[in-house]
Amino acid sequence: MRTRLPVALLVVAAAVAGCATEKQWMKVGEPYTTAEFRRDYAACSKTKSGELDEECLRGRGWVDMKPSKGDRAADSPPAPPQDWRQRR
Repeated sequence: MRTRLPVALLVVAAAVAGCATEKQWMKVGEPYTTAEFRRDYAACSKTKSGELDEECLRGRGWVDMKPSKGDRAADSPPAPPQDWRQRR
């Protein structure tokens, strides 16, 4: 019983450490395709450690999207007036 608790805690700690949030990337002011992103992502992931080189992506024009705490869903549009059909 004494060895189960530390082993269980170690497993939970390893699982939590492996949960990294993925960033979302976009290009501002120009159209792009998923194929273009995948190509650039693959080219920028060829580091010795196998991790993504974020400066490489930025150099290719990609910007990481960082939602702030103040970001929220857009307000829904106002409902049309009840007599909107009569105004035509």
